[in-house]
Amino acid sequence: MRESYFEELEDIRGCLVEMANTVGSQVSTATTALLDADVALADLVIAGDEQIDATRESIDQRCFTLLARQQPVATDLRTIVVATRIASDLERMGDLAEHIAKVARMRFPDPAVPQEVRPAFLEAGHVAEMLVTKAGTVIATRNVDAARELETDDDAMDRLHRGLFRQVLSEDWPHGIEVAIDITLLGRYYERFADHAVSVARRVVYLVTGERHIPENAH
Repeated sequence: MRESYFEELEDIRGCLVEMANTVGSQVSTATTALLDADVALADLVIAGDEQIDATRESIDQRCFTLLARQQPVATDLRTIVVATRIASDLERMGDLAEHIAKVARMRFPDPAVPQEVRPAFLEAGHVAEMLVTKAGTVIATRNVDAARELETDDDAMDRLHRGLFRQVLSEDWPHGIEVAIDITLLGRYYERFADHAVSVARRVVYLVTGERHIPENAH
């Protein structure tokens, strides 16, 4: 019985890694849809979000079943609870990728982002993909050092977000309020995506060490 229990836990971890990979693909595709005004890619991301939601529901159900049947304590209990929280973070990241795709779709056939801010969103897409890839590796390996690195990696996204804010608030912004709102929302989606990747890393640190937060001196 215990052997099948641990096999189930390992399989759930594998599903979380796969979910992270899917989310990485989603945000990459959403960024391309945004920059290229590609409505077909945007639709692909929007349709793909259902699978991420279904995976999260499946993981939750499996975890609840393990809780009911095995009544785990200590580290085993922590493992199951953390798995549900990570699945929730990853699902939210999928939702944010979908939000980006929906902005691209809403503005089609026009590009949603003006030329001036394209480089920032191109970089934001790269950073987002890097963060979720690293988060997936952290889930798979439970590497605490790599998890703590994510906290610093997130600084790049915060910097991009602040830069976008400065651009849309500057007096010589030429694109009007509607586009400024789009850019502000999009910047927020990428920033929140990165925050959830950091949240995944923190949950892994908690799972391995029992620490609830990454210490400030770990940066």
